[in-house]
Amino acid sequence: MKRHIRNACICAGLLGVVASAAIIHGTQIARAAEEKNASASITIDNFSFTPKEITVAAGTTVTWVNHDDVPHTVVNPDKKFRSKGLDTDDQFSFTFMDAGTYNYFCSVHPMMTGKITVK
Repeated sequence: MKRHIRNACICAGLLGVVASAAIIHGTQIARAAEEKNASASITIDNFSFTPKEITVAAGTTVTWVNHDDVPHTVVNPDKKFRSKGLDTDDQFSFTFMDAGTYNYFCSVHPMMTGKITVK
């Protein structure tokens, strides 16, 4: 009888561990889904990117919006992303899936630079 009770306790303990693991895994999936839908915005105005540097989670979509009255581009020197020429109020978006540091600049006005850190 004691063996059955002990085995029942062990099984109940294992079920508790499995249930806890499922909850933790479900929470991780929910967090990943939240991060996947995360977004950030960078404005282009007065020949500058604002904010000039940002840190985002992996899976975040960053959108640049040109508010200047001249065209600009958003170009990564490592060729990870590149926009077309953005006229006034045009926008360009890119989703950052991998951790790292991503520098970018405007190919029309190379003194315009920015940096995105993905964690």
